[in-house]
Amino acid sequence: MSITTVPSQRTFLGHPVGLFVLFFAEMWERFSYYGMRGLLKLYMVNYLFTTVRQTLQGGPYNGAGSPDEVFGWKFIKGLLPAPDVSQLQSCIGPKVQSLMAGGTAEAVARDIASQTCAASSSASLLYGFYTGLVYLTPLFGGILADRWLGQRKTVLIGGILMAIGHFVMAFENSFFLALGLLILGNGAFKPNVSTQVGALYPAGDPRRDGAFTIFYMGINLGAFICNFVCGTLAAVYGWHYGFGAAGVGMVLGLGVYIWGQQFLAQDNVAEAVEKQPGAESRPLDAGEWTRVWALVILCLLNVVFWAVYEQQGNTMQTWADEQTVWPVLFGFQIPSTWFQSFNPLCIILLAPLMDLFWQWQARRGKEPSSVSKMAIGCVVLGLSFVVMIVGAKVVGTGKGSLFWPLFCTFLLTIGELYLSPIGLSLVTKVSPVRIVSMMMGMWFISSFLGNTLSGWVGTFYDRMSKEGFFGLLTVLGVGAGVAMWAFNAPLRKALGEGKGGNDAQQPAASA
Repeated sequence: MSITTVPSQRTFLGHPVGLFVLFFAEMWERFSYYGMRGLLKLYMVNYLFTTVRQTLQGGPYNGAGSPDEVFGWKFIKGLLPAPDVSQLQSCIGPKVQSLMAGGTAEAVARDIASQTCAASSSASLLYGFYTGLVYLTPLFGGILADRWLGQRKTVLIGGILMAIGHFVMAFENSFFLALGLLILGNGAFKPNVSTQVGALYPAGDPRRDGAFTIFYMGINLGAFICNFVCGTLAAVYGWHYGFGAAGVGMVLGLGVYIWGQQFLAQDNVAEAVEKQPGAESRPLDAGEWTRVWALVILCLLNVVFWAVYEQQGNTMQTWADEQTVWPVLFGFQIPSTWFQSFNPLCIILLAPLMDLFWQWQARRGKEPSSVSKMAIGCVVLGLSFVVMIVGAKVVGTGKGSLFWPLFCTFLLTIGELYLSPIGLSLVTKVSPVRIVSMMMGMWFISSFLGNTLSGWVGTFYDRMSKEGFFGLLTVLGVGAGVAMWAFNAPLRKALGEGKGGNDAQQPAASA
């Protein structure tokens, strides 16, 4: 029996109204996530884990604090590897020179540099663990929704947990408690919002890939505006105002979702029980297992992509903060955290153009398959860091132009558009419908592994020359694309893809 999850046919711009409900709910949720993430590493390095603190993001080190008062820090610090001596020395020297150039006395500059450099390695690992765990818990959130609560209740629970977590982040001693709430809440929220986009469209609907492109623009609209709000508040009023603004964004997203539930598709669990009692517990058949394992392999190949891509908020943010000259506009010093808004701006501008380009290719029968697009995305991601290799040679140990990180990010974004929204759409096309939320969570497992790996890769930023580090990212990205291309034919066959990128017929629609 076919399960049709599509709600009423009320549309806007050719798509169900429910798509735009999910667009704005996810926009505000991503506002909160990326607003907090843009501050996270700098907050740990320059404030939370040092005794001489930068009370305003990007400002002077004019505050005092005690990292040991942060609940759980002593225990977690003991689990993290200590940075080696050579790594510390290579970090301390340039930072001392930079601080002294800004008017800080040498003895004070050396103390600050020693603390922040020691905190940098730990912060990189914690950043990787946090952003990784954020993408591990969606697997369990998907299982919870598929088997028991349904997507709607699970999204509400997740949104409430995340809102509480953002507000708790405003209290520095509760830092790790806040991270825990955000990790759990995101696990419940993220996979079930994404799967509800797919549920708005019947099997084989050609609007599905376009819908995910629109949805992906909503994600990045939130990521674009958040740093102008959260980053600016942190720079002008203090770190905790930035984190508080992220909490307000989450509350707005939750409100939009509650208001717009009338326009959403029925939960898969509820509809399966209504139309075919017991269908939700029927074992998967051989064809369904083939698609599941093909998705698992594809997700594993994505891990390296995310490990390289997530350097945006890690080492690339460090470069933007320490080795980039940011302009002053009308007397206001632009904070380095605004760098985090450039990638989503590029996505908003480029996504419609990429969609038109793929349509043009499709009319000529030359559109790559979904797997081929994802391989291209990995290669483009890796090659984007060639820009930073050149930039590192030009800038050296000083500060340089915005051109280097911004042009690298522009190219990186093209690679992202070839992989991320295409993967989201592919999961909803080929997953067995009664486990679609779990499979969406499994898709995010690749982000979990990649983000965790990104933290470890980021520790080499202070150990290697900058040219060598960005060369490493280039090799990893291109290597992942080559590996994905090698598996192109068998993966396309297992997933049921035709020659074009939009030809999959979503056999997952039957149960």
